[in-house]
Amino acid sequence: MRPVAFAALLGLVACSESVRFLPVSVQWMDWPAVVAAGDPFRTRLVVYQPCALIRGFEAAPSADASAVTFAPYFVADKEPVGCITNMSVASEMLVTWAIDTAGTAPGLSAVGDDVAATYEMRAVAPSCAACALLNSAPILIFGQVTASPGSAPPSSSRNAAGFVMAQRDAAGCLRIRPSGLPNPAAAIVVENPADTTAQWFGFVRGYIYEPAAPVCGESKAFHLVSRN
Repeated sequence: MRPVAFAALLGLVACSESVRFLPVSVQWMDWPAVVAAGDPFRTRLVVYQPCALIRGFEAAPSADASAVTFAPYFVADKEPVGCITNMSVASEMLVTWAIDTAGTAPGLSAVGDDVAATYEMRAVAPSCAACALLNSAPILIFGQVTASPGSAPPSSSRNAAGFVMAQRDAAGCLRIRPSGLPNPAAAIVVENPADTTAQWFGFVRGYIYEPAAPVCGESKAFHLVSRN
């Protein structure tokens, strides 16, 4: 083994003695609809953060011939902590809030010099009763991305999917916010709401884009493709 690789291995072993790795699921994801083949691309991720002494976060992306998969985890101190919630002192593994972060997906191959390829965008699925009804597999499909040969065509459209809280305001405008993000600025208006329900929670797929005319005074809107 070369000296540099051996030193890195020793560092990993030493680090693992004082830290632990806490896998988490993805609540929301949005990404470019079309990317240039071979170019890594930035993907927004919303994940719940465990109640622990966090040292770092890793999006852990991987890619194969058909999909990009994120299996994110936190690096945390092994020292246990107690978390105060509005109810009581919670266990250290209780997730208490979500964070808005990102991961860089690996570059993807096109079919050929003039033929684009389509890949699934996937991530570790949440473990909950409602999630099981949506998807029984450990991996949840959020949508698709197209790898275009040559440079990607300019576009402000981003595919998006995830678990959201939806709420309609007094003016009748419906906005969705990724689960766990309390900041009102995280909400985006839905241009084509499926019904007139005032409030709901669910899994949605669609895309974010800039409509020709503002929707509810907003320059960006979410176009709903499906809701579960």
